[in-house]
Amino acid sequence: MSLANPKVGFVSLGCPKALVDSERILTQLRVEGYDIVQTYDAADVVVVNTCGFIDSAVTESLDAIGEAIAENGKVIVTGCLGKKPEQIRAAHPDVLSISGPQDYGSVMSAVHAALPPRHDPFVNLLPDYGLKLTPKHYAYLKISEGCNHRCSFCIIPSMRGDLVSRPVDEVLREAEKLAMGGVKELLVISQDTSAYGVDVKYAEREWRGKAYQTRMKALCEGLGELGLWTRLHYVYPYPHVDDIIPLMADGKILPYLDIPFQHASPRVLKLMKRPGAVDKTLERIARWRGIAPDITIRSTFIVGFPGETEAEFEELLDFLDEAQLDRVGAFAYSPVDGAQANALPDPVPDEVKQERLARFMERQAEISTAKLEAKVGTVQRCLVDALDGELAIARSMADAPEIDGLVQIQDGAEAGLKPGDFASVRIMGSDEHDLYGEVA
Repeated sequence: MSLANPKVGFVSLGCPKALVDSERILTQLRVEGYDIVQTYDAADVVVVNTCGFIDSAVTESLDAIGEAIAENGKVIVTGCLGKKPEQIRAAHPDVLSISGPQDYGSVMSAVHAALPPRHDPFVNLLPDYGLKLTPKHYAYLKISEGCNHRCSFCIIPSMRGDLVSRPVDEVLREAEKLAMGGVKELLVISQDTSAYGVDVKYAEREWRGKAYQTRMKALCEGLGELGLWTRLHYVYPYPHVDDIIPLMADGKILPYLDIPFQHASPRVLKLMKRPGAVDKTLERIARWRGIAPDITIRSTFIVGFPGETEAEFEELLDFLDEAQLDRVGAFAYSPVDGAQANALPDPVPDEVKQERLARFMERQAEISTAKLEAKVGTVQRCLVDALDGELAIARSMADAPEIDGLVQIQDGAEAGLKPGDFASVRIMGSDEHDLYGEVA
C-alpha cells in the first residue's frame, strides 16, 4: 500500500441503474478518503461492478474481471453477476469478494479488509451530490430498485428483487443538489418508472413546504420546479402515463417517453407476460401526440421470441409503420440463464432471428430518416455534450445520451460553445440517426 491515500481502481459495466450504483460506491470511497485512480498499475485494489442480464453481458463481465486480475491481482466483484458467485468463482477463483447489486455495505467491507481507509475529514471533502460518472451537465436519478413484473424473458427481479421506491422527498432533494451542482439534465431511471410508489401506497412527503405523493406524476411536478431538462426512462405503459403528458405540453418535463413495448403481437406479448392491447397502444400514442405534438417516443423490441411466427413478425412491422416511433432499439431474442421463456416451445432458428432483426432495423431506419428530414429548417434547443474540432456535439430534446442521435453544430467552436451550454440550432441537414446545423 502507498503512503498516501489508499487507491482504488473501478470498472463499471451495464445499464444506467448499475452506473448509479457505481456512483454511490465511489462517493462512499471518497468520503472515506480513498483515491480513485484510472489505471490498474496505480490501484491498490480494483472493484468491478458487473452486468449479468444477457449472455454477452456475462461474457463482458467475466472478461473484465479476468483482465483486472491479470493486471492488478486484487479484485472485488459486485453487481448483477454477483448473484451467481459460483459462475464467477469457476472462472476466477482468486477474486477477493463477491456481492450482488445495491449491496454497497458488502463492497465497502471488502475494500476495508483489503485496504484499510485513511481519512482526513478536513481535506477529503465532496460536493453534496457525491461523485458522478457522467459529465457534469447531466446525471441519472434513480427513483427505485427492483421490479414487481415477471416478464418471461427477464431475470432482473431475481437479481434486484421486488420494487422498492425511494421516498419522494429524498429523490427531490437529490435532484435539487444536482441542480445546484451544475446539472442541466436529469435522466429518471428505475426498472419500472410507472410503478413508482405503489409499494409504499403512494405515501406523502414534504419538499419545499409542499406535500408530494410518492407517485410518478407528483415526482414529475416536483422535478418540473427545478427548471432542468427532465427525461423519463423505462416507463411501463400503464394507463396513468397519460397523466404526465400535459406536464410535457406545459414544458415542465421534456416531451420524451422511453417505453419498452417489446412486441406488437398480442399472442407474443402474452408469452412475454407483457400488456397486449396493441390497438389501445396506438390510440394512446395518437392521444399523446394530440396533447404534446413534439413528444418523442423511444422504445425497444425483441424479435425472434420463442414461438414468433412470420405473420406475427409482420404484425410488428405493421405496428412500426402505424406508430411511427421516433427512436427504436431492437435485439434478437437470446436465452438468458434462469428466464422462463427458455422453456417455451418452437424456438426461432438463429438465422431467422438475425434475418428478422435486419428487416426490422431497415424498416425503422426508413421511418427515422423521414422523421429527421422533417426537422430540417427548424430551430432546435440543444444541450452541448462535447467539442470536436470546430464542431460542437450536442443533443436535442429528442435525444437521450448514449442511446439516441446527436446534433452536430458546425460552427460550435466559433460560437464559443462549451459542454453544458444550451444553444438554439437551425437544422441544415440530417441522416437516419443525426442532425446537422448551425447556431441560430
